[in-house]
Amino acid sequence: MATPFPGMDPYLERPDVWPDVHSRLIVALADYLAPRVRPRYYVSIEQRIYKQEPGGLSFFGRPDVTVVAEPAVAYQVAPTMDLRPVSAITVELPVPDILRETYLDVKDSDGEIITCLEILSLANKIPGRGRSMYEHKRRWVLESRTHLVEIDLLRGGLPMAAAGNGHGMHYRILVSREERRPKADLLPFTVRHPIPDFTLPLQRGDEDVIVPLNVLFHDLYDRAGYDLRIDYRSDPEPPLEGDDTIWADALLCEAGLRQ
Repeated sequence: MATPFPGMDPYLERPDVWPDVHSRLIVALADYLAPRVRPRYYVSIEQRIYKQEPGGLSFFGRPDVTVVAEPAVAYQVAPTMDLRPVSAITVELPVPDILRETYLDVKDSDGEIITCLEILSLANKIPGRGRSMYEHKRRWVLESRTHLVEIDLLRGGLPMAAAGNGHGMHYRILVSREERRPKADLLPFTVRHPIPDFTLPLQRGDEDVIVPLNVLFHDLYDRAGYDLRIDYRSDPEPPLEGDDTIWADALLCEAGLRQ
């Protein structure tokens, strides 16, 4: 079954679904690009690994020795021991998650990175270790002679820094050619648009590769069977807003996925 949406399906942004989409889309892009850039280049799937501390938990130091003032009212009766047995209770420990993020490097025959292609994850768009690590890597690429392609298919969180970053749009594709910096090409779009094609830059003198991301994404949706995981009768996460909510409801009703 195909997604009912013309471009990005907002229901795939759910935190429990997106990591699978991210990994599969990286592989789909690698498979598409590899035969089109050879024999001058090859495509390598790389990986970042880091620990994400549990959110919403705070730890405070506790002194080894505490001095407590004597209570104002003394016991009138000597306290007795509680002889009832102590029962174990179930608790949850703040164990950090091990996060793995994949990305693509297009390299020449000498192993030099020519173009880095990133698909943003949820961890890249919220404050924390994941965003800090990605921002560090992004600065490194932007200060180098490596091209950067950055694909943001997530409405939640903070967009990556770019002056004039498509305010009011849901999604973005950034193509930063090393010879044009600090200028770059930004393709902003909404849930109502097909995902635009983008050009993958290579070395000067070599023809760019045009990537039909919407076609690759929709083929992936069908192969992965994402329709079996999604209840289109509910709202996406995060929910759509304003007129987009009305538009999506009409779209899903027309597709027979909602009444």
